[in-house]
Amino acid sequence: MPIARNRPPDAPVTAAAKKPARKRILLVDDEPGVTRSLKLALEATGQYEVRTENDSNHAIERAREFHPHLILLDVLMPGLDGWDVSARVHSDPEVKDTPIVFLTALATREGTGGHAAVAGSTVYLAKPADIREVIEAIEAYARDERLTTR
Repeated sequence: MPIARNRPPDAPVTAAAKKPARKRILLVDDEPGVTRSLKLALEATGQYEVRTENDSNHAIERAREFHPHLILLDVLMPGLDGWDVSARVHSDPEVKDTPIVFLTALATREGTGGHAAVAGSTVYLAKPADIREVIEAIEAYARDERLTTR
């Protein structure tokens, strides 16, 4: 029985076919300026597809729709705070394995050494986050095995 192929075996591999998949990042922060600037900076690298949510009450819905490789999550937000959103993510069967990196003004750069800090199983970055620190955290914690699935 022949194997079905998306392209003929002798067809050249195009640049689009060689292009690696972009990591999907969900950014949840109640400050539109923060989400807008981080989204633009991350997408400018060409390595990430970023969706934003400024209402923490909708974070789980966005995660289910988008299936991110990582969630960047503010801690202090009206409505559900970051800890509440994190608890809901980790209890939802569809997105429970999605890594979360917290963005928080409760930490300082001096306290984190300018890198993502880990306390127990919690990873956090001090706000305002430097784009290099954000990228470093994404590359360290994003789930790579989900790049080809949605």
